[in-house]
This record gives sequence, C-alpha cells and structure tokens, in this order.
Amino acid sequence: MTIEMGVVLVLIVGMLLALFFEVARPDMIVFTVLVILLISGILTTEQALIGFSNEGMLTVALLFIVAGAVQKSGLVERFMTHWLQKSRGPVSSMVRTFVPISGMSAFLNNTPIVVAFTPIIKKWCEDRGYAPSKFLIPLSYATIMGGTITLIGTSTNLVVHGMLLDYDMAGFGMFQLAIVGLPLTVVGLIYLFTIGYRILPAYEGTQRRMEDEAKEYLCEMKVESAFPYVRKSVQEAGLRDLQGMFLIEIIRRDERISPVSSNTVVQAGDRLIFTGVLEKMADLQRTAGLTLKTGTELTLDDLQNGSNQLVEAVVSHQSSLQAKTIKQAQFRSSYDAGVVAVHRNNERIQSKIGDIRLRPGDSLLLLAGSDFLQKYKRSNDFYVVSALETPGSIREKPVKGWFSLGVLLAMIAIVTVGWLSMFQAMALAVLIFLVARIITPEEAKRYVQFQVLLLIASAFGVGSAMTETGLAAWIAKGLLAFGEPLGIIVVLFFVYALTNLFTELITNSAAAVLMIPIGLSIAESLNADPMGFAVIIAIAASASFVTPIGYQTNLIVYGPGGYKFSDYIKVGLPLTVIAMVMTVGIVYTFYF
Repeated sequence: MTIEMGVVLVLIVGMLLALFFEVARPDMIVFTVLVILLISGILTTEQALIGFSNEGMLTVALLFIVAGAVQKSGLVERFMTHWLQKSRGPVSSMVRTFVPISGMSAFLNNTPIVVAFTPIIKKWCEDRGYAPSKFLIPLSYATIMGGTITLIGTSTNLVVHGMLLDYDMAGFGMFQLAIVGLPLTVVGLIYLFTIGYRILPAYEGTQRRMEDEAKEYLCEMKVESAFPYVRKSVQEAGLRDLQGMFLIEIIRRDERISPVSSNTVVQAGDRLIFTGVLEKMADLQRTAGLTLKTGTELTLDDLQNGSNQLVEAVVSHQSSLQAKTIKQAQFRSSYDAGVVAVHRNNERIQSKIGDIRLRPGDSLLLLAGSDFLQKYKRSNDFYVVSALETPGSIREKPVKGWFSLGVLLAMIAIVTVGWLSMFQAMALAVLIFLVARIITPEEAKRYVQFQVLLLIASAFGVGSAMTETGLAAWIAKGLLAFGEPLGIIVVLFFVYALTNLFTELITNSAAAVLMIPIGLSIAESLNADPMGFAVIIAIAASASFVTPIGYQTNLIVYGPGGYKFSDYIKVGLPLTVIAMVMTVGIVYTFYF
C-alpha cells in the first residue's frame, strides 16, 4: 500500500464514521473529504469535478423536476385515496395498495411517493382501527423494491449508470435491471403480505401511542408570577402526579434541577420541562400562571380559530437543521411556526425545547399557520406529514396531470426503443413542461434536491480517488484472495454484502459510488462480465431494509409509525437475505 492509498483509506474510513454518527449533513461530510483530496494534490481539479458533469448525476437532477411535475397535479394521490376507500381487510388492503405503489415507484421518485401516502395511509388505518405500524414500513419497502425495476426507479440506478458511462461502458438499458428487480419485488411483496405482516409490530394509532409512550414527548412550560403556587413545593403545586404528564427537569437561569423531587420549590421564571401527550399539555396550559413555550407568539388556544394547525414534520437526511439546536436554527423566524414538542424514538430528550439538537428522523410537533403545509411541503429541511389531517393536493386542472403523465410515459418509450438517451429524454420532458407551463422555473428549482446532488457529485470524486491511487484495486485484490478459492458466486455474495452494509450505514448513492470501482476491479481481475457486478451493486445499494437511516423512505415513516430501531431489523433482515440470495442467484445465472 502506498502513502497516497493510505491517506485515501483513512479519509474514507473517517467519512464513513462521520456519516454513521451524523456529525453533519451527509453532503457536507462527503464534500469536505473531496476538498481535502483536492487540496492535498491526490486529485486534480478535473478529477475532483468529474461528478459535477456526470451524465447520471445530471439525469437525477432532471428526474427530480419531471417527477415533481407529474405529482404536482395530485392525480396519483387522488387515485390511491379513492382506491383505498374500496379496501376491506388489512391484508387485502395491503395487496390493493402496495402493488400499484410499487409500480408507481418504478417510474417516479420514491421519496415524494412515501411523503404523500404516509398521512393518507395513516389516517385510513386509524379510521378503521388498524395499526398504522402494520402498513408504513411496508409502504417504504414497497417503493424501494419497485425502484429496482427500471433505470429511473431510483437515483442509485442512474448514478451507477452514469459511472458505467464514465468507464466507457454501455450503461443500463431502461428495463435491464428488471431481470432482478421484478422477481425481487414480487417475492418481497409476498413476504410482506404474509410473514412480514405477522412480524410487524401492532402499535396503536396516534392517540393511544402517544399515551403509551408519553415519556418520549417533550414540552416546556414557563412559570409566570401569576402562578398561585410560586414558592410552593412541586407536590403542593400539583405538578407531581399528573396523569399523562411527567416533570423531568426544572431550568432556573443557569441551573438545571434534575431529577425533580416532590419537595423542590417552584419559583417565578422557572422553565418546567415535561414529557407527555398533546391533550394533557393543553390541559396543563389552562393552569393560571403556566405558559406553554412554542418559540412563537402562538399558543394551543389559537387552534380554535381555525387559522392555525398542528403539523408533524420529520427532520430529513438533507436538512440544514441537522446538528443545530432549535434556537440556533432560528426556527420561528425561518418557518413562522413554533415547536410544541419533539419526539425521538426510544429516547428521552433531557433539554429545554430551544436547546434540543436536531437529528434526522426527529418528529417535530409544530403549531403553524394554515399555509405552512403549502409553503414547506417540498422543503429539503424536513418531510412534512400532517398529524391531524391529510394535506390537500394542489388544485390543478386534471388535464395537466394527464398531460404530465403522458409526457413521462412517452419519454420512457423513446428511451426504451433507443431513440434518445435517458439524459436527452428527461431534458426534453423538462423543456416541454416549462413551455407548456405545467411548471414554472421557480417550481422546477424547488423540486431539485441540491443536497442530494452535491452528495452524489462529491462521492464521484471520492470514488475517483480510490481508482486513481489504486486503492480500489488493492481492496479488490484482498476480497479476491479470500473469496476466489471458494468460487465466483462467493465473491458476488461478498460484493453484495459489503455494498449493502455501506448503504445501511451511510447512504445508498454514496455506497454505490464507493463500490463500483471495487466491483469493476474484481471483474477485471477475474476476466468476468463487469455488468453483472454493476447490477449487483445497484440492487444492493437500493435494498436498504435493516435500518431507518440507510434510505430516506425508511426515515420518513420512522416517527409517524412509532417504530423502534429494532423493528426494522426484525422485519428487514429476512427481506435483506431474500434480496441477496435472489439477486446473486439471478445475476450468476444470466451473467456468469
């Protein structure tokens, strides 16, 4: 191993650790590593910027716009809402729901599909007495599996496609991945409808779950001078044995009192940190002299006038709020909304509201104006999921929705017959949408997830460093030394497992970019078909089922479903094994 290889290896290990421990936003972590590689001279400027001009990355950017234009009309959501109303039993409802959703995710971006359907499915479950937790993980998994069917089903496929083009290879055809993706989706859905349904936890609906897990919700009350129990003990003030509420801490200027005893004296100006349920927070707020702090002038009483609403928002992977406190993020001025409570699964947060340092997956209960959902529905900072009512679709003329869908299908047909490349077809589709005024340039800009693009483009540069320094070939040689004597099928299992491990710990696109140079080096050493390794890496990078942090859609349903980290392991591990065995078996049969 050379010094340059060692430096790159240390940087990549550091990058993986930083991504795993969520030190900062993923795009900033990977971009930082890219800058270090550039400044150190390991990469030239041209090599560092290779990802920013990559066809696959640019196609992802265009696909964000195309998918946004199709979903803007609400045509898909209205169809699925109507379709759900005809469903009866829970299992038959899953079949009616997730089969078409898998088909949609083969051609549309997975993330907005899950964002749109999470509140619809959750409300439908609660109206009929079903546990939403039985449906929301399958919603995420169904979109992930459906995305493996086509080239445009997920950004990961396009990223691998773009890398193959950079290596002067043919790239993927529109339905080339369907040889694995289609049978995987069919078998995966059967697993979810049978064994998976039984394994899935049956957590109660929102109201019962909030009562059962009251100590995981946090709010802050300020003691005013009008509080009748100032200078009285907590016990005398009636704050000790509250039903559905628990006083965990008192903040008094720079002093923190925790745990709070029955004899602790309450003083004016104290900030009381409670964990509890929304209904009990509202009751407690009616106590004279106690004020619920939301970070805004709004209070829960403002809900009665109809101009304000409660909204549940999940902090996203790409959020600029990541690793910032609510106070540092200037949440009130930025979003014109107050944070009523914070929910972090399986963890009690010991802090006042403004001092909570946010992480991906945190559920924020917001008191916001009536236009909040409309303004921030497509914000990169969080996935907005209304906890009390399903967000209404933007009112568009149905003809625009059908026109958008027709353009998308036409572009897919053109790519399939080979008249245009994927990039050319998506560029043409965006132009048609802009000229026909289906979307405005401002809307197109909002649809593009720039943090995702920065992450992908930066990861290309890091992957280039692995290739240029010989690190990829060195790692490939190590894997071959262990796996080759056992046969090529064992090597394929190694490549799949390593890619899947990366995607669970970091992100799917970054995992694919890191593994492609290694996979192609192994193929070259074995004199084997490199396309087989590319297919395995593309599928393995998308098939994230074991953790909520590996794939955005898993993170979106994490809070609304009330899941624990272990729930993903219990349901996702068997599905991961199924996906690995099927993928390696099919690829081995067709390519080797």
